[in-house]
Amino acid sequence: MAAEAVPAIETMTYREALRLAMREELERDPSVFLMGEEIGVFQGSYKVTGDLFEQFGPERVMETPISEEGFVGAAVGAAMSGLRPVVEIMTLNFIVVAMDQVVNHAAKVRYMFGNKVGCPMVIRTPNGAGNQLTAQHSQSFEGWFANVPGLKVVAPATPSDARGLLKAAIRDDDPVLVIENLQLYKAKGEVDTSVDGAVEIGKAKVVREGTDISLVGHSFAVTRALHVAEKLQADHGISAEVVDLRSLRPLDMETVAASVSKTNRALCVEEGWASYGVTAEIASRISLACFDDLDAPVGRVGMAEVPMPYAKSLEDAALPHEDKILAAALEVCGA
Repeated sequence: MAAEAVPAIETMTYREALRLAMREELERDPSVFLMGEEIGVFQGSYKVTGDLFEQFGPERVMETPISEEGFVGAAVGAAMSGLRPVVEIMTLNFIVVAMDQVVNHAAKVRYMFGNKVGCPMVIRTPNGAGNQLTAQHSQSFEGWFANVPGLKVVAPATPSDARGLLKAAIRDDDPVLVIENLQLYKAKGEVDTSVDGAVEIGKAKVVREGTDISLVGHSFAVTRALHVAEKLQADHGISAEVVDLRSLRPLDMETVAASVSKTNRALCVEEGWASYGVTAEIASRISLACFDDLDAPVGRVGMAEVPMPYAKSLEDAALPHEDKILAAALEVCGA
């Protein structure tokens, strides 16, 4: 009988975990390659690609022109031809330039070709606000893309899931958008490097057990929710369960519904605008799945419904900070 692998737990940043996933997949599969603006010598705007250009060279880590529509389209063609491109968009805000390639081409290839041709590509990109990057660089559009059949959307909240979901996305035979919140790049966490670590797409995770209210979110909203859960317990004696969605499409409503059925209350949190957003979808589904279990209307917290201001004081006022989440949770609990 083969001996079980001894866990090799390493503490690393979210940024380092993403880089590790790409390195492991580049080594594992020769059809994998990276594309993006300044991801080689400059290592990308947020230094996620690191030394991969030095290790794998320009044929596997490809610099692109400043033309999102052009190089995302090239990646679609490469994926249809049997390669597995991993495209870095400098910021999610710039993906708007390539919306036609993402929504009308990548997401529809399998359908348009009767399941005979796939599009195994990944687009990874940071989103979110908090660095005074103002209105055109501080947005969270993942709800737009989760709306599109044929496109998968994942949003890891921890270094371990960043590695695991990116690896799963690279191996997937359909296009996957990997959302990386800017505030998470420096976040540290434990990663077991002794195992492959791929995380199944479409599986949420309860990251904190509780009995009185379910806080449901994705990406950086999970970090905020965990902090709020501690305050609820310490200051108000309220036990909050935190559910990390991890994947927005496909969406794991079974885990969410099981949590809400236990706690009888729910608050949905996101970094983006709540109107027509991720929290709107989750709240609607909770109301349908858990109607008889709910003791209060489902709460929602998101960014203020304005373009993100530049002034730090106004930016802080617009963001879904922990005080806003705490107040909403207390309201849902009737406290």
